[in-house]
Amino acid sequence: MGRVSISPRRAGVALAALTALLVSGCSGEPERARPTPSSPAPAPSSAAPSPTAADPAARAAALVATLSDEDLVGQVLMPYAYGSSATKVSPGSAAGNRALAGVDTPAEMVAKYRLGGLILVGFSADDPTSGNQETTNVDNPKQVRALTDGLRETAGRLPAGPAPFLIGTDQEYGVVTRITDGVTLLPSPLAAGAAGNPALTEAAWRAAGAELAAMGVNLDFAPVADVLATRSTVIGSRSFGADPKTASAQVAGAVRGLQAEGVGAAVKHFPGHGLTAADSHTDLPVVGQSRAVLDRTAFPPFHAGIDAGAMAVMSAHLDVKAVDPGTPATFSRKLLTDVLRGQLGFQGVVITDGMNMAPAKRWSPGEAAVRALNAGNDLILMTPNVGQAYEGMRAALKDGSLPRTRLVEAVTRVLTMKFKLADRPAPALSTLDSAAHRNAAADLAAAAVTMLRGRCGSPVAGPVTVTSSGGRDRTRAALAEALTAAGVKVVPSGGTVVHLVGYGDGSKDLRADATVTVAMDTPYVLAGAKSPTLLATYSSTRASMTALAAVLAGKARPTGRSPVPVSGLPATTCGT
Repeated sequence: MGRVSISPRRAGVALAALTALLVSGCSGEPERARPTPSSPAPAPSSAAPSPTAADPAARAAALVATLSDEDLVGQVLMPYAYGSSATKVSPGSAAGNRALAGVDTPAEMVAKYRLGGLILVGFSADDPTSGNQETTNVDNPKQVRALTDGLRETAGRLPAGPAPFLIGTDQEYGVVTRITDGVTLLPSPLAAGAAGNPALTEAAWRAAGAELAAMGVNLDFAPVADVLATRSTVIGSRSFGADPKTASAQVAGAVRGLQAEGVGAAVKHFPGHGLTAADSHTDLPVVGQSRAVLDRTAFPPFHAGIDAGAMAVMSAHLDVKAVDPGTPATFSRKLLTDVLRGQLGFQGVVITDGMNMAPAKRWSPGEAAVRALNAGNDLILMTPNVGQAYEGMRAALKDGSLPRTRLVEAVTRVLTMKFKLADRPAPALSTLDSAAHRNAAADLAAAAVTMLRGRCGSPVAGPVTVTSSGGRDRTRAALAEALTAAGVKVVPSGGTVVHLVGYGDGSKDLRADATVTVAMDTPYVLAGAKSPTLLATYSSTRASMTALAAVLAGKARPTGRSPVPVSGLPATTCGT
């Protein structure tokens, strides 16, 4: 497939001009009769732009001119919903939707509030973001495709229907991976950082983009552009590493890969969650570094993502003392408008982090949404109450606390992104987990394996016994299977011990008699390991276990370099 044309910097001037003309042209008109939020939505206006119009910004501005204020408000909302189908849900899911939005089904939520998009949510045992994942509506690719088809069918009947409905998810790979069954699982971003080859990253994320597109997902809240300057457990292996230059190249590669397949990339969490160890799901983390440190450390990967054409940037709930002390970045005009747009030159869509996270819930859903828009966000993600957010924005529009010019600007940006994603037929589901995609993941995983202690030759001799910290039976089995395939005998006990540790593990999870200890997440835990051989895969995918088996069997050289410093250990003992 050809690459989507994305030039947010170049589109910015045209978008601003079109928006200004649109607002000035509308401001003197008498208000049109508008449907109530609960009434059936009218058919798309005949004044909507021709689908053959070439310029996404022009198409967006023309469509905005046809929309009521209610439609404009709906276009900046991207909530979650309960239920694995657009129209048929369980009683429990219906109850969840009623509490969230006063409707029974996701489709009814889209129609009632003229939504611009919906985020698909879910969680797993090792997911550091599980605190704001109230439900899950992803199970397998066929189900996800049916859900996204149903949502798009409903959205297509709305006045904004000519612009494709946004369906997003957090498919970061590693510990935050919403859709895990039946898809190609890439190694974590930290593994990609260890591999240090942006071309491999781009190829792997292009495979990921094709699979998301096949399931009807057109916006990925990834890649994470946070530089891992602290030992943050909430960011951890979601980051490409501690070096801004390395992280920048990796972020750019991931953005190019996703967007080459028609999936918008949303780099996150601006201005940089990796500079603090606190968790913004529960607290307001303080970023205390100087502006010079931010410019040198935190901002370069975001700048690289923007230069690579990223369609979106996600703002973070962070208190950045050097720029706007006391104000979460999500609600900071200084950070989002002055720094992100003015200094970094971003002209695309700014999306809030989850508004159901603690720092955003200090205000009511309506006030929080208005504050976020006025700061410079264009999409409100995961509001804790859709009806309250919607009505709060409508009221603010009427009393002037939300200027109509700001709302029109936000919607024009959102629709421009939608039109950039338009006109791309979804790949067939049969493309998922294809041999080509698995090979792209395998190449990246193999390049990531790092030896932080030991000899580069075969690190094990004789039969092997695979052990692990608790709850990792499937990963142990995957490694045992890969070792057997590589010609290494695996025995239940009595062999050379290869011990696996992963997300959340510490010194208590190490094994003193292990000949080899392997870190499958951040490698910091290896500083306390006594094993003569220390390896890191940074990931526990099947591809990573296959790559590890090849190294243990002496059939591959571990060429990765640790992308974060580990106390007392080199970045590699086996590098080139």
